[in-house]
Amino acid sequence: MALKFQVTFDCAGPDALARFWAEALGYELQDPPEGFDTWGAYLASVGVPEDEWDTGSSIVDPEGVGARIYFQQVPEGKSAKNRLHLDVDVSRGRAAPLEERRASVDEAVVRLAALGATKLYEASLDDHYAVTMQDPEGNEFCVR
Repeated sequence: MALKFQVTFDCAGPDALARFWAEALGYELQDPPEGFDTWGAYLASVGVPEDEWDTGSSIVDPEGVGARIYFQQVPEGKSAKNRLHLDVDVSRGRAAPLEERRASVDEAVVRLAALGATKLYEASLDDHYAVTMQDPEGNEFCVR
């Protein structure tokens, strides 16, 4: 049996990065637990000090299929290339012709750049095309 998992980003600004990735992936900010109108009300009920309420944020797939993504504030900044990265698949695999997949990727790159991502470089080899980008905090990811 496969186990459920979440992906966790260490970051400086959990709320802002969560909002970027929610827009990028078509996810939504996770609602507070049932019975609570806000995350603050929930966190207060379990004894989390108010000065720690903004140290994390999470996003979820509205259809409940994709992994939960959690963003946790850490004191240190990013210092090297990611050892793990996300591939954002906008071209739906190799079923479509390369020109159509390239157009889908390029359109997504423009949209993600408008949200605050930075384009680093393109990779094109044979029947493959992808663009490597960085999110607003410098985490690398690929659009393919």
